Amino acid sequence: MTDIKTELKDLRLGEKIRKLRQERRFTLQELSDLSGLSKPLLSQIENDQVMPPLATLLRIAKGLKVGIHYFFEEEGDRQKYVLIRGEQVVATPRRPNSDVTGGYLYRTLAPGIRQKHMEPFLVEFELTAWDDSHFYRHEGEEFLYIVEGELEFHFGKEVMRLLPGDSVYYDSSEPHGYVSVGETRAKAVAVLYTKG
Repeated sequence: MTDIKTELKDLRLGEKIRKLRQERRFTLQELSDLSGLSKPLLSQIENDQVMPPLATLLRIAKGLKVGIHYFFEEEGDRQKYVLIRGEQVVATPRRPNSDVTGGYLYRTLAPGIRQKHMEPFLVEFELTAWDDSHFYRHEGEEFLYIVEGELEFHFGKEVMRLLPGDSVYYDSSEPHGYVSVGETRAKAVAVLYTKG
């Protein structure tokens, strides 16, 4: 069983972004202009030096005119349904202080389905103090269901404590962010919907 970090690397996000950018005949500067992300950051993402958080990936997808699902599917994906067994989504323990992208790690829960309207993930949140750099905003809507640990959810000026079994559905164009609180990293099922 692989951990979430390994699965993220296996997605080859940087390679997919570079390939699509080149197919579109965009320079890094043009993609920077279209996505609102800096050219150095895009270069680091393409070279797998930085694993983009979902909000960043959504901005890249919009700049490249694809849905976020593009980055989580493979050429042969043609399934009508996908079944993920519970034991397949449990992350193995990782070294303490391993790097976490944008305050969380994520793993897709629906590989194999092409051109989805929703993108479900298992998300593991960093155990850290809150600061405003954890805020994200992007087009669409999100649903979060806490399965483990305790999560501090920031939505604009509001702060909510979420426990296992709690859920929140929100407009993701508003500033939002999250950090684990307590003794362990919180885990949640997150579903992103963007008009593609």
